Amino acid sequence: MRVIKIISYLGLLLFSVSVCAQEFQGEATYKTKRKVDIKVDSTQVNAEMHQKMMDMLKKQFEKTFILTFNQAESLYKEELTLDKPSVGTGGDFQIMVAGGGEGNILYKNIKENRFTEQRDTFGKLFLVQDSLQQRQWTFEPDTKYIGEYLCYKATFTEEIEVMQMRMSGQKDETEKEPETTKELKTTTVWYTLQIPINNGPEDYHGLPGLIMEVNDGDLSILCSKIVLNPENRITIEEPKKGKVVNQSEYDEILEKKAKEMMDMYAPKRGNRSGETFEIRIGG
Repeated sequence: MRVIKIISYLGLLLFSVSVCAQEFQGEATYKTKRKVDIKVDSTQVNAEMHQKMMDMLKKQFEKTFILTFNQAESLYKEELTLDKPSVGTGGDFQIMVAGGGEGNILYKNIKENRFTEQRDTFGKLFLVQDSLQQRQWTFEPDTKYIGEYLCYKATFTEEIEVMQMRMSGQKDETEKEPETTKELKTTTVWYTLQIPINNGPEDYHGLPGLIMEVNDGDLSILCSKIVLNPENRITIEEPKKGKVVNQSEYDEILEKKAKEMMDMYAPKRGNRSGETFEIRIGG
């Protein structure tokens, strides 16, 4: 009889833990920043104009995102503001960020190893659906606190393609196709076991705790606030609007549109102004 009682107690305990895990949910706020670099011909663009261009680009990437999550699913989207600035302009130039619309929503289903991302790209809505990327994380011995949470370090190194485009208005300049090179990029993240979910901002996941900070050299993401098990139950709904494509198809569309814009705004061959500039994409 005593053995039966112990087994019954353990079964009830495991059931309670399972129920708690299913009900566990929360909301994390992240701040993002990205380093940008535009190289221009100093004889054509003065230092003040160059700085304005840099400041506008930096502002485009300084955003706040909200990750709502439970044990199996999450939604990641930009926090809406009433006074969101319009696309940056600087008199005779304009800065636009591809895929930077407010309608972007990333849904991740960790349990089913898939994602759906609704993206507003050049005024058209896409629904990107594919499998989650599986990263080979390296666990590091370093620790630090982010707020009240003890965090552990992990890194991931991958080979990326970097596209460099040089355009010139010199009369005798030969038009060249974009040059693509491959580089190794190491991403460092900090995660906490105090929030035991396999998730994080953007497409980051795959660690035994919530990812609190990301840094890949250019992009930095930092968690500034966490609310666990809020009084009002969180509803996570997978986005449904947009043209359905997979990740490879979307990447091809984005690359094609980017090249079209470069051709549209590039100085025409034979222009005597001699204006040159360099754009680096992918790093």
